[in-house]
Amino acid sequence: MAASSSKSVLFVCLGNICRSPIAEAVFRKLVTDEGLLNQWTIDSAATSDWNVGCSPDSRALTCLKTHATETTHKAQQITKDDFLEYDYILCMDESNLRELKRKCSQFKNCKANIELLGSYDPQKRLIIEDPYYGKDEDFETVYQQCVRCCKSFLEKCS
Repeated sequence: MAASSSKSVLFVCLGNICRSPIAEAVFRKLVTDEGLLNQWTIDSAATSDWNVGCSPDSRALTCLKTHATETTHKAQQITKDDFLEYDYILCMDESNLRELKRKCSQFKNCKANIELLGSYDPQKRLIIEDPYYGKDEDFETVYQQCVRCCKSFLEKCS
């Protein structure tokens, strides 16, 4: 798992069917295009167990396909091991952040640096809003935010 690579990142949102799988796919494509995939462990997860085993939202998949980005991800809930093994856990909003920090405080030796993905946004949009109840354009907004944030995050980690 995460220990086999030199760097690791887990993207997290509430259900793991919209924002975090988009971020995961975007980051995976970025590191692949840079020839760095073998240096990273990349995944995504949810704070909830609502969608475990489900594919990403069809609108998320359509958005990714529009940008020649693919994913085969199935939703999963974050685990204790994730806090102990990942270098970075990057989440989408304050609610995710509070929940992750609460869960992390229950474990000794929490290795993960837990942050908002939006803290890397050069446009200073700290929160990546949940597009689930929105329109197709909201998924595009999430995608564009993830591209900006993931590029910035990768630059910081390189």
